[in-house]
Amino acid sequence: MLSPHFSKAALWIAIGPLAAVALLAFPTSAQSQTATGDKASIIARGEYLAQAGDCVACHTAPGGKPFAGGRAMPTPFGTLYTSNVTPDGDTGIGKWTADQFYSMLHTGRFPDGGLLYPAMPFGSYTKITRADSDAIFAFMQSVPPVKLQNRPNDLRFPYNNRSLIIGWRTLFFTEGGYKPDSTKSEQWNRGAYLVQGLGHCAMCHSAINALGGSSESAAFEGGLIPMQNWYAPSLTSSKEGGLGDWSIEDISDLLRTGISKRGAVYGPMADVTYNSLQYMTEADTRAMAVYLKSLAEHSLPDAPRPTTSAEESSLLVRLGQTIYADKCASCHGAKGLGKPPHYPPLAGNQSIEMSSSVNPIRMVLNGGYPPGTAGNPMPHGMPPFAQSLSDDEVAAVVTYIRVSWGNHGAAVSAGEANVLRSAPLQ
Repeated sequence: MLSPHFSKAALWIAIGPLAAVALLAFPTSAQSQTATGDKASIIARGEYLAQAGDCVACHTAPGGKPFAGGRAMPTPFGTLYTSNVTPDGDTGIGKWTADQFYSMLHTGRFPDGGLLYPAMPFGSYTKITRADSDAIFAFMQSVPPVKLQNRPNDLRFPYNNRSLIIGWRTLFFTEGGYKPDSTKSEQWNRGAYLVQGLGHCAMCHSAINALGGSSESAAFEGGLIPMQNWYAPSLTSSKEGGLGDWSIEDISDLLRTGISKRGAVYGPMADVTYNSLQYMTEADTRAMAVYLKSLAEHSLPDAPRPTTSAEESSLLVRLGQTIYADKCASCHGAKGLGKPPHYPPLAGNQSIEMSSSVNPIRMVLNGGYPPGTAGNPMPHGMPPFAQSLSDDEVAAVVTYIRVSWGNHGAAVSAGEANVLRSAPLQ
């Protein structure tokens, strides 16, 4: 609480020091209301920022109490379990200070100096401002405390040795806050701060190497999400998920509602929209849209390399056309134009054409729904076809939509469909 300021020096002289101390210790009702209002405002802002950072998604186990941790995070190196970040004094962060919380986000270290595993995206959170960190901390201290001991991680040797993280940090972590680009607009910089920092978008949209890291030079260039078998497309190139030719309105709509005239989000991105992006203001999603659009504004699409022979591709297309007419055309249209925004167009759809065929194969096999949001409260979904289509048939219909209506994708094989048939649903 800030100490009240007195505008008249005579007040101090007339009342005397002891009375003045009493006023400082026992503020008036109006002052208490102001302080309470300020605190409530900071907490509300912190809640908004925590939603922008999607904190609840990782720090809440399925069926568990919010922010109590215990969620299993499978990695190529074993399983990590997220920590309790409720204000419980024994098992959570109830004894932490705002300084310690900011230091954790900024440096990737616990208050005792211990190293965080990089599944916690401190490589992005290091960009968060001190003011935003303090607001998030105020919110986290306001949630109901939950007494729940953190579950030990189950990592294989030698990855269970935290000292190895020192090497990882040397290669892949650069500590430091967000530095605005003075040549860009305030809106662009706000979008960059949200995408690079709180949103930690590069964590999925960058290729992860064998050491579990990615270089800054490869940020947003896309890659397979480890252990989930979904592909996060490149945001820097129009050959994949780049948004250079999208309108700001369509990008903003996609982020905040999960659907737009150009497409819809499914899979892990649907979870991000549901838990995080739908709660953001239109001003913030438009700022993110301005930044994201700029990443691929001057890129040109590349033609994917085929994975099947020309003869096999021709056979797949003929079979796929028959399957499409029977299973898909009623929603997506005979010419792949769809019925936006609820039934996405397939013609000219970047997610259909890009070099990786993982996502369209998964959608045919598993189906899916965009997230239910305030802007899309009754989402239209796609049914799964894993039980009714063989690997050859899945490959055929995916190949057909990737090469029809002016699309420039490559044919896919039955083997690719088979590999993804047993992949986790999320």
